[in-house]
Amino acid sequence: MIVINVKENESLDKALKKFKKKFEKTGVVKELRARQAFEKPCIRRRQQLIRAAYKQKTYGNQENN
Repeated sequence: MIVINVKENESLDKALKKFKKKFEKTGVVKELRARQAFEKPCIRRRQQLIRAAYKQKTYGNQENN
């Protein structure tokens, strides 16, 4: 259960934004979409490797200044 503490003078928009952020962090929607269709473990692993290679290529070659 997600609990959002709303301050006295806080607008509804800010409270809704907080709720959406917390809800997204739970990963419910992501898991629901993943469960809609079965994906073979080998394909899932291949996708993870492709994502990791992309991240390594994009962020791994940065130099610390």
